[in-house]
Amino acid sequence: MEDIDAIAVLQDPVRRRLYEYVAAQGREVGRNEAAEAAGVARTLAAHHLDRLTEAGLLESGSRRLTGRSGPGAGRPAKVYTRAKGERSVSLPARDYRTAAELLAEAAELAGLDTGLRAAARRRGEALRGAAAPCGGLAEAMATLAARGYEPHLEPSVEPPVEGSEGEPGGDVDAPASVIRMRNCPFHAVAERYPPLVCGMNLALLEGLLGADGSVRARMDARPGECCVVVEASKNNVD
Repeated sequence: MEDIDAIAVLQDPVRRRLYEYVAAQGREVGRNEAAEAAGVARTLAAHHLDRLTEAGLLESGSRRLTGRSGPGAGRPAKVYTRAKGERSVSLPARDYRTAAELLAEAAELAGLDTGLRAAARRRGEALRGAAAPCGGLAEAMATLAARGYEPHLEPSVEPPVEGSEGEPGGDVDAPASVIRMRNCPFHAVAERYPPLVCGMNLALLEGLLGADGSVRARMDARPGECCVVVEASKNNVD
């Protein structure tokens, strides 16, 4: 019942706005910032943030938000981040995670990586249905958000692609953008079987976004995020 109690905490609309804001930042968030984002007073935000922490949905700490240290730097402020644990509710009780881990173990031992990726790509195409491949990063962001990946844009470390989205006017000197995802929907299984599940995830997104569209998915693992990133296709050149 602990998961039910934790999720029930989000029923309050202000509390839910605060949780969603903190979760979307991918960094520590102070009370003033969270209050401003939710449109409420700081004291009310503090109450709800602490309630979310008590429920195990957020984690709290303290640091100086000014970036200064020593005399005159001020007292450390309370900050919040999304908790690392997962919460799920199934009525009646179901245990799909154990089934997924057993299937992943069997697939890994049997060397079924290629077949799994092919099946994942077909599933992605089926999820996309009759829709055309994604036409750009904005469309890909919406598609990924709908699947729970929590996408966000950041500058790419790779050389920009001429004429691709994220580079105003197709300027090759402008920084390209890449979509990174703060959440992996398969995180629990991916932690135990990373090559197998990450390869499956990449193939699924290739099918979902469309291999012949304006964006492409590729592997670029980073701690705490999905192992796949999405960027403008190198074939998308004016």
